Amino acid sequence: MASSGFQADVKALQKHLAARHLIYQHQHNKQMSCPAMAQLLSNTLYYKRFFPYYAFNVLGGLDSEGKGCVYTYDAVGSYERVGYSAQGSGSTLIMPFLDNQLKSPSPLLLPAQDAVTPLSELEAVDLVKTVFASATERDIYTGDKLEIVVLNADGIRREYMELRKD
Repeated sequence: MASSGFQADVKALQKHLAARHLIYQHQHNKQMSCPAMAQLLSNTLYYKRFFPYYAFNVLGGLDSEGKGCVYTYDAVGSYERVGYSAQGSGSTLIMPFLDNQLKSPSPLLLPAQDAVTPLSELEAVDLVKTVFASATERDIYTGDKLEIVVLNADGIRREYMELRKD
């Protein structure tokens, strides 16, 4: 889960979700699936809607078929499964770039094409690095370091990239 917003609310939300996930693990003797965690996050945010967490989240993982899934949220729990997403101050710069690079040229083309252009792991990581390097050049509120988490059949791998510091 990646979050932007008020850091204290982000930490409180992550702590709450970690506790709920631990309870789930003890009750069911297995990890919570990504779609189940997506629903839990939505319910948690909705429960706090009158005094909401100031946190905007993107949740990613693998679904029951082993395919990647990404969920994007607003502060009160409304969520949607999407092909890709960005939150935070740099999202207004990042999303148009991702749309340009990943969406099919026109939804009117026949036969219908996939909504998202498939990328190799290396291409996806390079695209993320390029997008964030570009965003940090134009948005002073985008962070100083990027953490990229890659989920694949081999497990979880993390990459870090220093961003512009000013």
